Amino acid sequence: MIAALRGKIIQKSPGLAVVDVAGVGYEVQLSLRTWEALPELGEEVQLLVQTIVREDAIALYGFAEAGEKALFLLLIGVSGIGPKLALIILGGLGVVELQAAIAGRDVTRLTSVPGVGKKIAERLCVELAEKAGSLGSSPGMIPSGAGTGSAGQSSPQADAASALVNLGYAEQQVWQVLRTLEKETEYAGFSVEDWLRHALRRLAVR
Repeated sequence: MIAALRGKIIQKSPGLAVVDVAGVGYEVQLSLRTWEALPELGEEVQLLVQTIVREDAIALYGFAEAGEKALFLLLIGVSGIGPKLALIILGGLGVVELQAAIAGRDVTRLTSVPGVGKKIAERLCVELAEKAGSLGSSPGMIPSGAGTGSAGQSSPQADAASALVNLGYAEQQVWQVLRTLEKETEYAGFSVEDWLRHALRRLAVR
């Protein structure tokens, strides 16, 4: 069973990456937050991996950190949540915020994620509140230079992204704008409000 991969990224599209390890390309499915934090094509990445074997396929799911993988395994253990929805949930909230929402039984916050209805949110709270709250965070596997904060970690930029998604903007579009702002502005020390203000200006003209 494949538990981790380290190699060069040879292909990536939202939620997916192909990692070349000694000449073999492994297709790995990712949460959108992990995908956004990937380095550029041709650069090296290291990911924790969960291998799921089914009758018709073998699928690899990649994670930037141990905490993200641990939450993924908890999520897919809940009735009604498969790997695809688990990645959407992780991409929508991130590790720290998701842990807080589940441990705090915040049904409203959980239902803000696309695909998560009230019943599933309540099930998450009932089944995982104690388990999620006891998980510790681990250092990211993705190089620190890949983004403002490693995937799944709470940061003003990530909190702003969540707020914009809650306002109805597409998550992919939001992160494209935030990454553009990173390159064009001096973003060190930006607060959540700073990120929101600048991002909303860009989104308004799209």
